Amino acid sequence: MDLVFRTYRRPKRGETVVGKEFGMFTGGKGYNQAIAAARLGANVTMIGCLGTDMFGDSFITSMRNDGVDTKFVIRDKSIGTGVASPVVYESEGDNSIIIIPRANQSLRPEHIDAASTVIKAADLLMLQLEIPIETSIYAAKIAHAAGVRVMLNPAPFTAIPAEFYGVIDIMTPNEIEAGQLTGMQIDDFETAKAAGRIILSLGPKMVVVTMGQRGAYYFGPSRESHIPAFHVNAIDPTAAGDAFCAGFAFAISQGRDPIEAVYMGTAAGGLATTILGAEPSLPTMSDVLKLLDQQKKLGL
Repeated sequence: MDLVFRTYRRPKRGETVVGKEFGMFTGGKGYNQAIAAARLGANVTMIGCLGTDMFGDSFITSMRNDGVDTKFVIRDKSIGTGVASPVVYESEGDNSIIIIPRANQSLRPEHIDAASTVIKAADLLMLQLEIPIETSIYAAKIAHAAGVRVMLNPAPFTAIPAEFYGVIDIMTPNEIEAGQLTGMQIDDFETAKAAGRIILSLGPKMVVVTMGQRGAYYFGPSRESHIPAFHVNAIDPTAAGDAFCAGFAFAISQGRDPIEAVYMGTAAGGLATTILGAEPSLPTMSDVLKLLDQQKKLGL
């Protein structure tokens, strides 16, 4: 559950500032990506863990309202639903997020076994790192063995073992995570390109480094390309990366060209910045197509 604070500027050490706005929204990377993909038209099954508290009830209701299959979402009575506190800094146009995983850490490999049939039948498995990494690796191995593409959004960052790289088809780090994965400082296109190439060499077939207002960089086995960001009235960047992942994954699962998929992801991510909060900001396919059409008419 995202407890979102919007403020004019970042507090200094020991300082209290009066904020501008507060909101409480269902969120979390896996949930955001599931909802976003469903709104774009994908047939989505969520595998995860919630508490039995009122926050968990809100998630189940929200996912069902958006048509996400929740039969593999377990409820843990011993620990509460995960919470996060995104703080949006209006003057800087970015945010910082504190995450307390709670029930997310209760998702174990044995829970993945129960969902193995649906994983094997999927077009694509989307993974994040707000659950134990051994659980993500276990799910990836099931998908990989069945010939199902595996996409990892390596956030929040943790070191990726070699065995995990070996079963990942697509990675979508942002520029900070790309730097953490490679030990590099990413501060321009050249360093982003160098990091993307290193990550690609570790095993994935495709890598997309997202760079916020600077767009995204795609790296594939035979080409690479910069895709610029879309022109939107950005208010809150929370969930923009998740919307990008959903748009890109849905396009790839439809067999679209990877560059076209990056454009779709970039449009979805851009739209997600125009509304405060994670879940409320996730766009529909009609929203995405409208933005893509507008940008095409403007020659952008």
